[in-house]
Amino acid sequence: MLLPWLTGLGTGMVFLHFVQKLLFPYFWDDFCFLLKVVLNGFRVKRYQQRGELVTVLDKFLIQAERHPRKPFIIYEGDTYTYQDVDRRSSRVAHVFLNHSSLKKGDTVALLMSNEPDFVHVWFGLAKLGCVVAFLNSNIRSASLLSCIRTCGPKALVVGADLIEAVEEILLELPKDVSVWGMKDCVPQGIISLKEKLSASSDKPVPRRHHLVSNLKTTCLYIFTSGTTGLPKAAVITQLQAIKSSAGLWAFGCTADDIVYTTLPLYHSAGALVGIGGCVELGATCVLRKKFSASQFWSDCKKYNVTVFQYIGELCRYLCKQPKMEGEKDHQVRLAIGNGIRSDVWRQFIDRFGNIKMCELYGATEGNICFMNHTGKIGAVGRTNFFYRLFFKFELIKYDFQKDEPMRNEQNWCSCVKKGEPGLLISRVNARSPFFGYAGPYKHTHKKLLFDVFKKGDVYFNTGDLMVQDQDFLYFWDRIGDTFRWKGENVATTEVAEVIGMLDFIQEANVYGVAVSGYEGKAGMASIILKPNKSLDLKAFYEQVVASLPAYACPRFLRIQEKMEMTGTFKLQKYQLVEDGFNPLKISDPLYLLDNVGKSYVPLTKELYDQIMLGEIKL
Repeated sequence: MLLPWLTGLGTGMVFLHFVQKLLFPYFWDDFCFLLKVVLNGFRVKRYQQRGELVTVLDKFLIQAERHPRKPFIIYEGDTYTYQDVDRRSSRVAHVFLNHSSLKKGDTVALLMSNEPDFVHVWFGLAKLGCVVAFLNSNIRSASLLSCIRTCGPKALVVGADLIEAVEEILLELPKDVSVWGMKDCVPQGIISLKEKLSASSDKPVPRRHHLVSNLKTTCLYIFTSGTTGLPKAAVITQLQAIKSSAGLWAFGCTADDIVYTTLPLYHSAGALVGIGGCVELGATCVLRKKFSASQFWSDCKKYNVTVFQYIGELCRYLCKQPKMEGEKDHQVRLAIGNGIRSDVWRQFIDRFGNIKMCELYGATEGNICFMNHTGKIGAVGRTNFFYRLFFKFELIKYDFQKDEPMRNEQNWCSCVKKGEPGLLISRVNARSPFFGYAGPYKHTHKKLLFDVFKKGDVYFNTGDLMVQDQDFLYFWDRIGDTFRWKGENVATTEVAEVIGMLDFIQEANVYGVAVSGYEGKAGMASIILKPNKSLDLKAFYEQVVASLPAYACPRFLRIQEKMEMTGTFKLQKYQLVEDGFNPLKISDPLYLLDNVGKSYVPLTKELYDQIMLGEIKL
């Protein structure tokens, strides 16, 4: 009697397994992944209930105590153990304790390239309970000054290679900001932090200095251009930092992994997901100052890298490298990042081996994130019933002509159908708060949508257009005053302001245009000249190159006699974006950025064809 029963049970189990695979192919992947999310949430709650509010810094100190001699950072062949970083960061803390008036809660701006001292200073200041503002190491002059003023720091710490950038604005800095340079010999007006570190104590800093009573207190400012213009200091709380640092763990990384990070540490991906992720695991980070396509795989082999962080452009650059023997001869098993195109994704794994691409999506300041834990090519995340339990998001209809969400006669927004692009918005509530930006509230207010589906509801506007099917979410495009180029967000209002400083420019409209073979969009500026003024292409070139990061300089220039405006008196971008930069379709004069000649040159059909064929690199 038992045998038939067991046979029936076995048959039933096989049948159920078949049905599950057919109808719910990702069920167990989703279940296991979301179980991790729940467990992580319970862990944080358990700490809170015990009165033990554990921050990323606390986790680092725990790792340094448990595994003092384990490599934490490997940089240019030098190894820094968890103990080394702990002691060096304590030296930083003691310098400021003994030689400044800094106190818990004060903000300190950090302008450094990727290097171990970035982490030493960050953690050292965190040991004092200071809020650290990461400054983009590419920005200069007015933009740099604006960012410093926005976060209101008591001090500014500058890397040795960036001291000249601060010298240019030294006299314009607020008088109460002390400037510290990571160099022995520094200009007048700057204090040598490096010199003081040599005589500083490396004894542990009393925990009372960084003890937190609420995980929603601010610990970082990370600058992002967002979708509403100039760079803004996104408020990063202790809780957000903890959640971000769990990213590597959620994708299956362990303490045995060696993580290769070439992404800038002033962004959340490099600092929180990369460095913070290694702290969470007790793993090792191989840090590089800048990404190098030619050195990438040799670094991976040299340091036995098992995981690397990416942006879409990074993977495309690697695929463009000349093919070599042994390209699959490495130990990399996971790649974690965002923004990779489907065609590059396929090409990458075909060429470089069975590497699981772990695509994720999330804005630095946002209250929502998606993680594609299934490896589905092209998707940024899952959109099933399970996810809806944790993340309240919608895709709403967007008016591309007016550059704003559509509203019906009752002034409510409506969702798009599956397969249609819509603006991704995320519900703001106690479980998914939006902490906004430092400075005037208007910046925070602009990122929110009010009375979306009913009176009183509030949603975070991601500024991204997405498409969803039954199972997955796919990135479609960016909207508003920002586009992405070379892995960076470019704020069009900032670029337009720089161009507008020229005495022959009456109006400037900046936008991004798609270029075949490139991720993101290349910058293009449409300008109107002042009456009786002529176009000075060399002066235009000098202005943008001197005032903007290289990725923000417009690649194309269009001269118009008048510009179309929207109903709300905004410059119309939609048609300009549609027009692109094809000289056969546009009768207006067009110009191309020429770094060799240090000017802009007429964009001819021949040059256009060369760009489209990939013979001219932008």
